[in-house]
Amino acid sequence: MEKYYTEHKGKVIEADGKEFKHVMAITLDPRTNYKEGIARCIVSREGEVGVKGFTDRSELHKIYGESLEKYKIGERLNIKNEEEVIDKLMNEELDFIGLEDPDIWIDEDTNLMHVYFTIPLISKNKKENNNKSKIHLGHAVGKNLDSLEMTLPVIMVENDKRAKEISIAPINKQGFRYNLFESKDRSDDISYSVVKVATVKDMGKDWEYGETVFHPKDHNIPWIAGHASPGPLFPKSFIDVGEGKLLGIINGREANQKMPDGQIKYGIFSIGLFIYDYESGVIDWVSPLQFIQDSEAINITFASQFVETGKGEGILYAHVDDSFVRAYTLNAEKIKLLLPTDLR
Repeated sequence: MEKYYTEHKGKVIEADGKEFKHVMAITLDPRTNYKEGIARCIVSREGEVGVKGFTDRSELHKIYGESLEKYKIGERLNIKNEEEVIDKLMNEELDFIGLEDPDIWIDEDTNLMHVYFTIPLISKNKKENNNKSKIHLGHAVGKNLDSLEMTLPVIMVENDKRAKEISIAPINKQGFRYNLFESKDRSDDISYSVVKVATVKDMGKDWEYGETVFHPKDHNIPWIAGHASPGPLFPKSFIDVGEGKLLGIINGREANQKMPDGQIKYGIFSIGLFIYDYESGVIDWVSPLQFIQDSEAINITFASQFVETGKGEGILYAHVDDSFVRAYTLNAEKIKLLLPTDLR
């Protein structure tokens, strides 16, 4: 595969093997010049990452950067009211396995920090195949990482639906946002991760659970045939793909494989590109080939943060096999070669 990016040597952040063996999913605060942020640290892991049924128990921790290429894990993120909110969502059939997959968004009008994260409440009865699990999109707000207070989830799901992994869109001409999030669909006894749209008038509450805008089964794209998850959207200053549209990262996984012993083996997770019409809440295009697959990845390369570092250049952060985080330098002119002909 031709390289349209530069993979950095070494690891941006990794666990020391003492308290945590795995770290993933970083998000950074732009107000600190991206020197502070949050990472998901794995407290314990049961099963194999590439096989359905594995369980990670997680904590969110602060991270501190010596540079954009090296971060250290700090103290656990303290969110006021966390226990009270989680208790309201729980019942005796559910197991809370820790907050996951954070995203930081700064409100330019108020300078308040909003943090979004997955609240995974999984069924205690493994035989139920998680049909009673609830995966909510959680939210906290504060002046900074030291003053966050948890609210009720911005998307609360029912049954075995889920809401996680967001792309935050600009406000459209109608005065609201069509944000994207990962959800779930089961079709022909096959479970898919799909991308849905949420209508958002208030970033702090009540995101409206909307329609599916990308379903892997509806597209003949092998690298994203099983699971799709929206990632960071590039600023127009990096690449401009037209009025009311943004180019972004979409994470995709090949179709699941059923093994002779009955186990479900996941395909390779890699990184691709997509064009999003944020005025209409429609995905116009998904790249026919994956864009990035880490040199050390066995199962997963999954992007969570983009930082524009100069004209036509930026750093993308992705976690590899849910274990460590790598950085990749992206060049706008090279990426344009992957776009539809009329946008190059």
